[in-house]
Amino acid sequence: MKQTITEKIFSEHVGRTVYAGEIVRSPIDMVIGNDITTPISIKAFEDSGATRLANPDGFSIVLDHFIPAKDIASANQARISRDFAKKHAMKNFFDEKDMGIEHALLPEKGLVVPGDVIIGADSHTCTHGALGAFSTGMGSTDLAFAMITGGNWFKVPESIKVVLSGKPGKYTTGKDIILEVIRMIGVDGALYRTLEFTGSTIAHLNMDDRFSMCNMAIEAGAKSGIVAYDDVTAEFLADKPLAREPKIFYSDEDATYVQVLEIDVANLEPVIAYPFLPSNGHSLSQAVSDKIKVDQAFIGSCTNGRLGDLKIAAEILKGKRVHPDVRLIVTPATQRIAREATKAGYMDIIIDAGGVVSNPTCGACLGGYMGILGDDEVAIATTNRNFVGRMGSRSSKVYLANSAVAAASAITGYITDPATIS
Repeated sequence: MKQTITEKIFSEHVGRTVYAGEIVRSPIDMVIGNDITTPISIKAFEDSGATRLANPDGFSIVLDHFIPAKDIASANQARISRDFAKKHAMKNFFDEKDMGIEHALLPEKGLVVPGDVIIGADSHTCTHGALGAFSTGMGSTDLAFAMITGGNWFKVPESIKVVLSGKPGKYTTGKDIILEVIRMIGVDGALYRTLEFTGSTIAHLNMDDRFSMCNMAIEAGAKSGIVAYDDVTAEFLADKPLAREPKIFYSDEDATYVQVLEIDVANLEPVIAYPFLPSNGHSLSQAVSDKIKVDQAFIGSCTNGRLGDLKIAAEILKGKRVHPDVRLIVTPATQRIAREATKAGYMDIIIDAGGVVSNPTCGACLGGYMGILGDDEVAIATTNRNFVGRMGSRSSKVYLANSAVAAASAITGYITDPATIS
């Protein structure tokens, strides 16, 4: 019986051939915690009587939600992780001295590699599947179990094959592809399944696109998203000091899938997810005709805070000004991205246009800080969720879009097709 890439990754880890539906105890290559979830894991770890990490080099803590601390509570929360990291001499601890949103920072550091089994106490841990790994979010106590034992229990997920064909248009990105998938199957259409992205389009998608697609697999209810290793993956990894030797797997041609989705990307417009669900997708043409006024444009998050996002935003904003009624907030996902964007001149363009650039943080995306929406305000955002109150007031509204659309909308004050900005 043939296997999917996900079944092969688990088979290699448990030392026998396994298939979807089986319950397995698997070693974990990388466990990821952040400043919100890790303190709960640390308490469970210490309450268990554990005194040492099972795999210290396979545990990363990234302080990325409320750092630099926004208040006393967040400062005290961060201190718990800092003290734990120091006590256990952790080498993979990241705070203000080497900042980044966890799902952008760890691939940048070479700490997650193809063929890995990765877990994190953050739902968007599925991002790392873009590297050809199995990566999923778990609860904080699940994280503690992995900290203590080096492994965890999994039900090997069934897979949905997403077949993408055609070359995407200039302003159609990985964000639009995943929003289209979610529109097609709904927020629970891939519940506890893997979204496996395949097809001729993959060769046209850079790693930024792939990270965005796998990042939002969870918004369709998926356990994970995955893209098989290829030349684009190899190029991305080429300058990284990899923590482990990559293990490359590919799905067998006649592997079993519970569903096959086919999308003609060549004819896919940018997709806008209207409030209050990521599945409420509409074409950009529809959004333009609806004349949706925005108060804030946000470019950033673990979904779209990468260098390519800042590049396209700068290209659109160059020589323009942000609309007087709009706030444009841009958040690079890591310090390295911020540095490279500065060297390329993107930061100057964004600031000259009237935008503000923040430190790397998850803050605005979850309505924490650095971009909270007030009563009845409307945002066009490159984030991953647009639930009621997600970015602030419960009466605010969030429209999800790609970075090009967000930048264009910042200029006009309405959701706008970037192709019309000249």
